[in-house]
Amino acid sequence: MANSTVSRPVRVAQEVRRTLATLLLQEAKDPRFQNITITDCQVSKDLSIAKIHFSLIGHNSTDPEVEQTLKALDKAKGFLRSEIGKRLKLRIVPDLRFYFDTVPENVQYMEDLINKALNKK
Repeated sequence: MANSTVSRPVRVAQEVRRTLATLLLQEAKDPRFQNITITDCQVSKDLSIAKIHFSLIGHNSTDPEVEQTLKALDKAKGFLRSEIGKRLKLRIVPDLRFYFDTVPENVQYMEDLINKALNKK
């Protein structure tokens, strides 16, 4: 009964994230999805919108591959949404909105600054 304390949007977000990761890595034919990592998924309270954050292994936000991947995700949105609806048996399938996650590159930047500061002592 531990799941009953977690809200429905959080549970749906977890399942959307897991299902989407599987779809992108195993079933989508687009090679641009091979380096993708779904870092976060947040679903609105009414389950109508899913904000999906992703990162690309070895790329930062200024790389052209990020923009190409965003376009490819938007193009595949219909297929992904319908597959999520089928697999999760949702009455309301959230609209998928994709965002590049800059947290990993920010973490690296902060680590570099800390290391630089430590090395100056």
